[in-house]
Amino acid sequence: MDLRKVKTLIDLVQQSGISELEIQEGEERVRISRGPIANAAGLPQAVAVPMVYPATGASPAALVSAEVPAEPQGHVLKSPMVGTFYRSAAPGANPFVEIGQTVKAGDTVCIIEAMKLLNEIEAGADGVIKEILVENGQPVEYGQPLIVIT
Repeated sequence: MDLRKVKTLIDLVQQSGISELEIQEGEERVRISRGPIANAAGLPQAVAVPMVYPATGASPAALVSAEVPAEPQGHVLKSPMVGTFYRSAAPGANPFVEIGQTVKAGDTVCIIEAMKLLNEIEAGADGVIKEILVENGQPVEYGQPLIVIT
């Protein structure tokens, strides 16, 4: 195939907006494909995407700060591992703690199941259970707040 024909086909692909063109003339075959532009290493390059903000007149920083929840006040008991949060020792059993209940440091407040092992989580401070931030049976991440003690 003539080099001028190939250049004409490339121009046609660019102008038409199609993503791929394949032409065969006899035993010669040309395939032109428009995809992500690759850098020297052959990896796709990042493409800038414009950000659209709501027409509230608020700045992007104000929108971000409005979406971030406030850190709970008091001693926040965080998950020491990834696993599943349980409020009681067995299904149908009474929960270890309820909101408003007084606890002492070292009291078991929940269980996190990780790799088929049940790990008792103890209160890290004396106080009253102000808030339980996780639902029973919900997966939790390392460092995720579980319970607030005031």
